[in-house]
Amino acid sequence: MDRDSINIEEIVKKVLAGMSEQGSMTVSSAQGEIPKTARVAMLTGLESFTIKEYPIPELGDNDILVKVEGCGICGTDAHEYKRDPFGLIPVVLGHEGTGEIVRMGKNVRKDSAGKDLKVGDKVVSCMIFKDNPDITMFDLNKQNVGGADVYGLLPDDNLHFNGWFADYIVIRGGSTIFNVSDLDLYSRILIEPCAVLIHAVERAKTTGILRFNSRVVVQGCGPIGLICIAVLRTMGIENIVAIDGEQNRLDFALELGATKTVNFKEHQGLDALTAAVEKSYGGHLADFAFQCTGSPMGHANIYKFIRNGGGLCELGFFINGGDATINPHFDICAKEITVVGSWVYTLRDYATTFDFLKRAKGIGLPIDKLITHTYPLQEINEGLQTNLRMDGLKIAIINK
Repeated sequence: MDRDSINIEEIVKKVLAGMSEQGSMTVSSAQGEIPKTARVAMLTGLESFTIKEYPIPELGDNDILVKVEGCGICGTDAHEYKRDPFGLIPVVLGHEGTGEIVRMGKNVRKDSAGKDLKVGDKVVSCMIFKDNPDITMFDLNKQNVGGADVYGLLPDDNLHFNGWFADYIVIRGGSTIFNVSDLDLYSRILIEPCAVLIHAVERAKTTGILRFNSRVVVQGCGPIGLICIAVLRTMGIENIVAIDGEQNRLDFALELGATKTVNFKEHQGLDALTAAVEKSYGGHLADFAFQCTGSPMGHANIYKFIRNGGGLCELGFFINGGDATINPHFDICAKEITVVGSWVYTLRDYATTFDFLKRAKGIGLPIDKLITHTYPLQEINEGLQTNLRMDGLKIAIINK
């Protein structure tokens, strides 16, 4: 009896010791005790991350502390690393991240989709709401969240833990957060780029042209194009032709659901390339095309691959990549091409992505193989250089 009393007393002491003055609770997570300080990878100059250590801040009543497990390197990170086009330096980058909740403010109960949240849950964040009533979770308008703030692209401040290239991140009140404990680590890291393609396909569907039996071209087989193929395949679209200049990427496109491939390096001139695409469809042009390259020349060329009355979704330009030269008469008017643009996603698309990832695995698509290289946080410069050399597909920072 005395021994049981002692055990209970010790447990109560430990719980009380974990309570903060603000009503948050410090706990032992599955990954160990929370330290007083932690590291961030601070971009301090062009092509120069510096590992810095800061005190973990106290949480507000609506904040969440997440121990980072991993974060993908995005093309946006690479642009910022190489040129700082957004003028953010010094900054903690990383917006394709995921991790485990280790501390919660006392007001936090549910995620942005209404799902319960608790310490130990695996989460991802989407955007930080600004004062914009059109950006909501379950509205029926199609405004994307491109105008909102995002962790990993926030200027440095007195908190410092603002991006996922770190040991911990502070998710502040007013942010979106989703409980994704039912997904494995690699799937969680891929959520953000996959949401981009869920949104693009939803945009394509608004044309009324994209159907189960559509002949579809996907031009550009980097991570975005490859995910596009996987999304189309999970929807039941089976006649997909992938175009790229790297054979290893084209081979992987076949694994993710493409039925045929065209290597543009094997064809001299646009007419020959168009003929190769047409041959892939048994003498037909595509009903619909997704342009994923970010190349102005790629955009100019893709109209030639589309039949009269067909459709095009342009999603390759996440930054200003320059002007494309087209002939409006021949490329759009005479062919009556329906064109939609796509950029980032809505919150509804973000939530839909969780089900896409489960479905993709359910039908045997090797979506995890998109992550070809992983680096620890202290080797983040090497990870960015690998990305810039295009040595792999998706590069990720993994915290062990």
